[in-house]
Amino acid sequence: MSEELNEALGIESPTRTSRDRTDLREPLRAWLAGVLPSGAEPSVSEVKSPSANGMSSESLLFEAEWMQDGEHRCVPLVARLEPDPSDVPVFPTYDLVSQYKILQLVGQHSKVPVPPIRWLEPDAKHLGASFFIMDRIDGQIPADIIPYTMVGWMVDASDEERSRLERSTVDVLAKLHAIDTKNIDTKFLELDVPGNTALERHFENQKRYYEWARGGISHPVIEAGFEWLANNWPENEGDAVISWGDSRIGNVIYDDFSPVAILDWEMAGLAPRELDVGWLIVLHVFFQYITEGFGLPGLPNFLERDRVAAIYEELSGYQLSDLLWYEVYSALRHAMIMARIHHRNVHFEQATWPEDVDSVIPHRGLLESMINGTYPSSSSV
Repeated sequence: MSEELNEALGIESPTRTSRDRTDLREPLRAWLAGVLPSGAEPSVSEVKSPSANGMSSESLLFEAEWMQDGEHRCVPLVARLEPDPSDVPVFPTYDLVSQYKILQLVGQHSKVPVPPIRWLEPDAKHLGASFFIMDRIDGQIPADIIPYTMVGWMVDASDEERSRLERSTVDVLAKLHAIDTKNIDTKFLELDVPGNTALERHFENQKRYYEWARGGISHPVIEAGFEWLANNWPENEGDAVISWGDSRIGNVIYDDFSPVAILDWEMAGLAPRELDVGWLIVLHVFFQYITEGFGLPGLPNFLERDRVAAIYEELSGYQLSDLLWYEVYSALRHAMIMARIHHRNVHFEQATWPEDVDSVIPHRGLLESMINGTYPSSSSV
């Protein structure tokens, strides 16, 4: 069904990697034999990759079996690998050690559900890249391809079920941001770039990311976005908290419309709370914008700004400010990522560069409306 709808809508699943998963089964088994107790005699099932989500790091899904303490164990696992540098990665660096550390930190100091982490392997000699392995959690993930706003369990859900998912997701952000960092080592989350505040450093880091990601191609809409953001800087940045960074529902595993695992922490850092809240809102607006472009209704009343802000303030006791600015910032950051993904599509000969380079940004019109002031400043997006 997904492939048929992809074809009907003209949506092509992008190639993410040149790695052959079948070549990784035996190296995984051999590596497990080295980290498990003597006599474990591990075996590894067929290695698969998720097809509906994820554009940056590479995830491998498999089951491992071994003997331990006289018992046979069969454990569903996920290996998270650094992307191959030759495959035009989305980000310039992939610090899997920091991802491993943030998962440990969040798991130990909050009630935010994260997958149990089993092993970290920084040496690339085993699989051709550094990796960590975590338990695989059962549940449902709102899909990117085809977007959850077009078809699937989110569209089929009742209003009450979507409201439950919305509230429980915002609750995750409130719990994450409530982590008291006074006695926790968070230096690994700090950005080594100029700036007097966490937001200034985040902004400077994103400007540097653009210079790297654009690959010599200038995007007028992105550069106009940076100018708008600099000229409309928030009056009150607020305190920096632990930020998930990629706080969208497509990075959450749900069971009965409640989060059971929070995934994808490569964009984590220290930032104002509004950064995560704005990203949560705008990434839904992004998919809704694409869906309406295909003439489909989507989910227009889901993750609306005013309601999300009210839920967050109720659960956290914190009053958000300048949320529109963070929505524009989110749309800009996502535009850079989408432009970078187009670079990768060109690399894999799935696309070419059009004369109008901004046309490769699917939500270009949305970002332009934010910059020129026609984007709604209230909840009706």
